[in-house]
Amino acid sequence: MKMKKLIGAALITGACFMALAACGGSGGSSSSNEKEITFWNPFTGADSSNLKALIDEYNKTNPDFKIKNVSLKETDMYAKIPTVVNSGKNIPDLNIVHAERIKNYKDNDMLETYDDLLSNYSDIKADNYVAEAWNLGELDGARYSLPFDIHNWGTYYNKELLEKYAPEALEDNILTFDEIKAAGEKAKADDVRGIAITWAKPNFLATFKQEGGELTADGTAPTLDTSASKDAMSVWADLYQEGVTTKDGEDPTQLFLAGKLLFFPEGIWLQNNIKDAGFEWGLTNSPQLSDDATKIVNWASSHQFVMFKNADRSEEKTQGIMDFIEWLRTNSLEWAKAGQNPATLDILTNEEYKEMPQSFFINTPEQQETLSIFDYKYNGYVSEYLDAHGFDTIFGKQSVDDFTSGMQKEVTDKIAKDRSND
Repeated sequence: MKMKKLIGAALITGACFMALAACGGSGGSSSSNEKEITFWNPFTGADSSNLKALIDEYNKTNPDFKIKNVSLKETDMYAKIPTVVNSGKNIPDLNIVHAERIKNYKDNDMLETYDDLLSNYSDIKADNYVAEAWNLGELDGARYSLPFDIHNWGTYYNKELLEKYAPEALEDNILTFDEIKAAGEKAKADDVRGIAITWAKPNFLATFKQEGGELTADGTAPTLDTSASKDAMSVWADLYQEGVTTKDGEDPTQLFLAGKLLFFPEGIWLQNNIKDAGFEWGLTNSPQLSDDATKIVNWASSHQFVMFKNADRSEEKTQGIMDFIEWLRTNSLEWAKAGQNPATLDILTNEEYKEMPQSFFINTPEQQETLSIFDYKYNGYVSEYLDAHGFDTIFGKQSVDDFTSGMQKEVTDKIAKDRSND
């Protein structure tokens, strides 16, 4: 029974269970060095150097247990986790996973809880973290994860083009679809794109929630073929049909760097890719249906610390893990330099951080409330469908009705197969 549940967890990752043999890196055993904490994480991109610098900084404090960094390609890491946990061998002492995966790991009885440990770490508490990142770690009255960061989707913009085509649009830091359309119509005459068509998942989900949509009503069955889904996707498809967006096949990043794109929806982590642009740019909220500040939605996710069940993890090593997480609470500037927002509110006392563009999203309680993590247990299946069919729908290759009905059917079918392993 447990093996079946773990295979179900592997399916959520979208990785082929048979491909595990091809995954690189053994990750090392938690017992290979009793004075090291083996730390798995999915940071293999530009942010890997920031994480390494952060860990080096911690290890120089001469802790009882130093951190051994093991950065794995995301798909490989999520494929390996069920295998090592089921085998009881080479289980990492500490792991970072995306927020959306925690419910599945918890339901498959794969995680340790932090509840007994937190009594000795009184500053690791809700008051000291961004609420959206902190709250999702508590399930059924127990705490299964602790937050590292909260990263989100927003909108970059070219300040010169904004002044030319939409000088008043961001006076309230709320960019509406009506303002995008109006600016895009003006920009067309100069062969400038009004807004980029970028990653369908965060663009759709943020608009979907603004439309009143929910991924599920009962925590299990999806609610995806709804008027909220149709309206949310239609907003983006209509912008494309009206000719104010980037075209199919165009590279939004290159258009933005070339000064030919006004609004560029993207993640806060992208700023390292555009920091050397030859013009001034800004970062603000994702596109909104209304200018009501109480209804702003910015799609977000969070990297969270979890401990998979591991008989070889000693009490002393577990305390070393908690020491590391507590140290990060007041020493996360290096991670912010990667373009991320640490989840710890202590970062707001750092003057260098407050000058960073992404700090906008957590520098007030009101902005923190705009961040929305979609932690539906089967979010992975929704994401797979959006990644496979979102662009085609926006570009008019598939009808909106077919998109929403297909999403409902595919996610329902995948859940049925997954739950057959219960």
